[in-house]
Amino acid sequence: MYKKHKIYVYSLCSTCKRSLKWLKENNLEYEMIDICKCTPSKEIIEKTIDQYGDKKYLFNTRGKSYRELGAEKIKSMNNEEAVNALVSDGKLIKRPFLLTSKGKILLGFNEANWSELLLC
Repeated sequence: MYKKHKIYVYSLCSTCKRSLKWLKENNLEYEMIDICKCTPSKEIIEKTIDQYGDKKYLFNTRGKSYRELGAEKIKSMNNEEAVNALVSDGKLIKRPFLLTSKGKILLGFNEANWSELLLC
């Protein structure tokens, strides 16, 4: 699907920094995208919801943007409202957000999961 992986990161995120280090250590090519300046498209967000089976997995529940909106408001959103919220504020999105070269999407950094999917 893609020539190399696309990874959406926030520069101050320690988990994002660890994931980038892991990609480099494993000699995997990637394109780094600032998630605050360029969020994943609506289509990619919708695909992620489909892949994970629930919109709740896409939200960065530890972030300021999430707390400001409020958990109850976010839980009450339908998928369309959630997609619009996520596209409008990259800090709402769980990160790192990795779109693999094969079109699979990984949320957050879990070395075992990434190894299983990306190093096979």
